[in-house]
Amino acid sequence: MVIPYLKSQVNPSKKRTFFTLMTGLIIGFCVAQLISYFTLYEGIKSFSLQVDRDSHSHINAIDARKPTFPEIIHEHPYDNSSVADQLKKEVRILCWVMTNPTNHKIKARHVKRTWGKRCNILLFMSSGEDDELPTVKLDVGEGRPNLWRKVKEAFKYVYKHHYNDADWFYKADDDTYAVIENLRYMLYPYNPETPVHFGFKFKPFVKQGYMSGGSGYVLSREAVRRFVVEGIPNPKMCLPGTVVNEDVEIGKCMENLNVTAGDSRDYNGRGRMFPFIPEHHLIPNKDPNYWYWKYMFYNTDDGLDCCSDNAISFHYVAPGMMYVMDYLIYHLKPYGIVREPHRLPAKLKIGEFLPPPVEEPANSNEDSKDDEDRLNKTTTDVVKVSEPDSREVSSREVDSEKNKTVPNAKKKIQEQSRLAAKLLKQLKREARELEDYYDSDED
Repeated sequence: MVIPYLKSQVNPSKKRTFFTLMTGLIIGFCVAQLISYFTLYEGIKSFSLQVDRDSHSHINAIDARKPTFPEIIHEHPYDNSSVADQLKKEVRILCWVMTNPTNHKIKARHVKRTWGKRCNILLFMSSGEDDELPTVKLDVGEGRPNLWRKVKEAFKYVYKHHYNDADWFYKADDDTYAVIENLRYMLYPYNPETPVHFGFKFKPFVKQGYMSGGSGYVLSREAVRRFVVEGIPNPKMCLPGTVVNEDVEIGKCMENLNVTAGDSRDYNGRGRMFPFIPEHHLIPNKDPNYWYWKYMFYNTDDGLDCCSDNAISFHYVAPGMMYVMDYLIYHLKPYGIVREPHRLPAKLKIGEFLPPPVEEPANSNEDSKDDEDRLNKTTTDVVKVSEPDSREVSSREVDSEKNKTVPNAKKKIQEQSRLAAKLLKQLKREARELEDYYDSDED
């Protein structure tokens, strides 16, 4: 196909120059294909997101069978954490997390690797053991109908084994995210011998209010003692058996035991413990028929003024978002801005409480009580807050994408290589024919 055309177009006097040019093109094309193949293949093969374990020996071993997140390992040696370190010694918090064997790898391990490691003691209450987690195997069935029994058994365990090891006992779910330093700051003035518990307070069913189970609730040492010693054994104080709404039942039990439902808001009246993810509080559903507005104990502001600068906890936080929040809270800093910590309040005596916060509009021009910039009046659709997709996503998600991409890339390279080889073979054959033609022409 090429030869007849070349025979008609090429001047025999220039045959050697043309032959040299064709040979150079063939060799150059082949070399370019080989370089492209090996460069791309090696680039894919060497792509890795693994952490250097030798330089960061404190990282837990990664289960190769399960996708996982790498721990955030970069540290800030020049940060001043003296106040937080002091509070960790003076306000000892035991955190116990409600979970189940199905969620050990999907959710619980990510609590341990993010906020949970900042508790003085961290326990996971489950019906199964797990070597990776500090699990406590309770003789309780799983599922929502067993929540109330599980809560009672969990507090009985911590009372028996850790009553003197902590001042406060924080119950959370495996999709709760908590800033433990801010929890210590809120609890600092209170005496752990005061019968009190804190959380996000709802107003139905219990006269003094009850705490949302999802945002977590924290009991003083005396509240735990009353609950285990005086409440659980007495059916007049605490409901025997089990029900779904464990947060309502423990609220009723606390009221019967004269354990005060404390106010967890900051001094400006902004909330610190929340039953939803941050977005649902910063940009709230304004439908007046939404159940949340009927249940909440205190009025709340719109937008950024809904939430304290020392917020403590959020609920329905997916595993991936826990790492995002860890980064945003503990690592991302605006350069040149150094925020001084608030002065610690004076210590209170047993039975004393801080005065209620002063509820007043924020001293800003937006997102205050009088603003309606976030009020959506065009719809009355109720936003259903359901548990987000909590499948385990991780840095290996990138690896999985790579695993999908590498075979496709290799296949494409192989096809191109076969095509190049076929073309090279054809060009060589035609080059030989061209050379034979010129040789016969010279004869």
